[in-house]
Amino acid sequence: MYLVHETRTLYSCQVTQERLTKATVAECALRLADAEGLDAVTIRRVAKENGVTPMALYWHFKNKDELLLGMIDYALSGVRADPEAGDPWQKRLRKVIETVVGVMRAHPSLTGLFHAVDKMQTESFTRATNDTLALLTDAGFTVEEGYWVATYLLNGCIGVVSGQPGCPPGVAAEQEPEWRRQKRVNLEALPADRFPMMIELAATYRDEPDMDRYYAFSVDLLVSGVESMAAAKR
Repeated sequence: MYLVHETRTLYSCQVTQERLTKATVAECALRLADAEGLDAVTIRRVAKENGVTPMALYWHFKNKDELLLGMIDYALSGVRADPEAGDPWQKRLRKVIETVVGVMRAHPSLTGLFHAVDKMQTESFTRATNDTLALLTDAGFTVEEGYWVATYLLNGCIGVVSGQPGCPPGVAAEQEPEWRRQKRVNLEALPADRFPMMIELAATYRDEPDMDRYYAFSVDLLVSGVESMAAAKR
């Protein structure tokens, strides 16, 4: 199941100082990063979006590094791989991957943020990793192998979201048909004797990509690789 945070405009971040919490600050910072990039996230800017002074944020985050870590901690707060659950490890692993992908779809800035800070400094990431290692040992992997698998899966989720089909970020909705047309024309102009499959691919740019199908296919691809290796070990 996907964990998707509600997306609203940045200016809905404003709350009263009495209601300002780590969660509200982190959520606002995520929205800002999604809209303008990680470079836009500063204590001063996030304070402005919340309608408070920078000093009010220092109660929760002493500097930008702490704020970036807080954004990850907040985003992954719903990622669970309950080792006590009765479902088989394959089903639990799929839920973890779907949830992580869902979070990244809601907050695409996370694909860059995961590489910008030490994720292990956040409780949510450490807990999710610990839980995932537990279910991967159920699958027959050693702890070391499980960590390799978990790292592969996280990077796979990042690649799936950052490499999703369709127009790149920043292309306005009304410009998308023209972007797809130009992409199709450029591919169709390739020499047919050298790149026949790329020319065939051009036809896929006639319509908007089916994003739900793409993400379901991608999750299947990630899970099936782990399942195949686990089966081989057995």
